[in-house]
Amino acid sequence: QVQVAESGGGLVQPGGSLRLSCAASGGIFSRFAMGWYRQAPGKQRELVATITSGGVTNYADSVKDRFTISRDNAKNTGYLQMNSLKPEDTAVYYCKITQTSWSGPEDYWGEGTLVTVSS
Repeated sequence: QVQVAESGGGLVQPGGSLRLSCAASGGIFSRFAMGWYRQAPGKQRELVATITSGGVTNYADSVKDRFTISRDNAKNTGYLQMNSLKPEDTAVYYCKITQTSWSGPEDYWGEGTLVTVSS
């Protein structure tokens, strides 16, 4: 069983920056794929960014050139650096860890961390 915990959310002014962290335990972190998702009030959860075990990244168009996903396998932690934040980035941000086993991919979610962008 993989445990996932996000941290780093908070209140930030428009144009500001935040770095979210995703700590995972209970497996071999370097073999995990990781993704950040977000859910704004009244909206469905949406993909923000993903990174494979090999370091290949993918971003939603709305965050390209502003957000950067990364991972530190030695620390069993992934990150989402968010710059030039906008009010529309306000949401609960979730980390998803995907572990691929003999039975197929298994997803594990954290409980989320709230990011509020407001002046």
